[in-house]
Amino acid sequence: MGESLHTTKNSAAGQDRPELQKAIQEIVDSGITGVSLRVHDERGEWVGSAGVSELGGAAKPPIDGHFRMGSNTKTFTATLVLQMVAEGRIGLDIPAADYLPEFGLDRRITVRMLLQHTSGVFNFTGELFEDGTVVPGIPSTIAGKEWVDNRFHTYRPEELVRLALSKPARFEPGTGWSYSNTNYVLARLLIEKTTGRSCAEETQERILGPLGLSGTVVPYTSPEIPEPHAHAYYRYEDAGREKTVDVTRHNPSWVSAGGDMISTTRDLHTFISALVSGKLLPAPLLAEMRNPHPASGFGLGLRVQDVGTDGGTVLFHNGGHGGHAALMYSTPDGGRTLTAALNYVDDAALSLAEAFQKAQQRLVEEVFCGGAGRAG
Repeated sequence: MGESLHTTKNSAAGQDRPELQKAIQEIVDSGITGVSLRVHDERGEWVGSAGVSELGGAAKPPIDGHFRMGSNTKTFTATLVLQMVAEGRIGLDIPAADYLPEFGLDRRITVRMLLQHTSGVFNFTGELFEDGTVVPGIPSTIAGKEWVDNRFHTYRPEELVRLALSKPARFEPGTGWSYSNTNYVLARLLIEKTTGRSCAEETQERILGPLGLSGTVVPYTSPEIPEPHAHAYYRYEDAGREKTVDVTRHNPSWVSAGGDMISTTRDLHTFISALVSGKLLPAPLLAEMRNPHPASGFGLGLRVQDVGTDGGTVLFHNGGHGGHAALMYSTPDGGRTLTAALNYVDDAALSLAEAFQKAQQRLVEEVFCGGAGRAG
């Protein structure tokens, strides 16, 4: 009953923020199947959705639905590592090889480099180079039919790391920046080696339990996703014919701590506002997390973006794969947040990448810049 009251309250509130409803409808019009948006600011809380939950259906995506949050997982993982740094159990500038000697890691790679993507370690989901060259890794969502056929396969995190280390490094440790899921699988293994417990147990005890994030799950190898949820799809070619399949259920061990977690827009709001306002980390380590790499704007599991003179700075992470995506933004004080879930039809060509980028930009402008550049 509490949930239905909440829904009623927010649908009424939605009429007071037509610009937000218009923004998510424009995103759907650009080709995204469905969007669910949650905004917390000085005007209170607003939630709404647009598009459809399932292809061929009429129902909108649930406003408190579950979704695969993709690389927002990295912010949770980085927070765990930094909590252990605060406890003196891990050193940010200690060689990762000291904690994980079994992989023969280059001793120049520090824990900080893993969290900031400056290690140079090959990305096991595949690397795309500036000249357009692609070096494949495991069958990931850039692999088409091969990923669909393998989507219930279980990968062990050690297996993903060893595959990555069998490939040439992208650059010498600390000399560049390149986004690599391998860094965060190593961070997961570092957490598990240091604590003797699973990353899921640590996440529950240190973050999910204390913040009451009851809609957030570390699924590891389980293909299930709690109800309610919008559906995710993947399009691929098979024998010259295009097929679109429902991939809402799949085994996320292929991406591991690079992006396997499930959440809700409500939980992501609670998490990001708690994190940036200092409830999860001591101030010096939160400052480290928010200190951006000059080439990428990427701190330690958190990105930093200047959204212009009116909007100031936002702290965020986004993620998406296999037909689900999530946005997670906050002002530095946690006073204004934007969290959103998108469901769409993914494919190997990443055909909706541009629509996804424009969706991010559109919502950030609307929520943090007072609608600068607003269409129409």
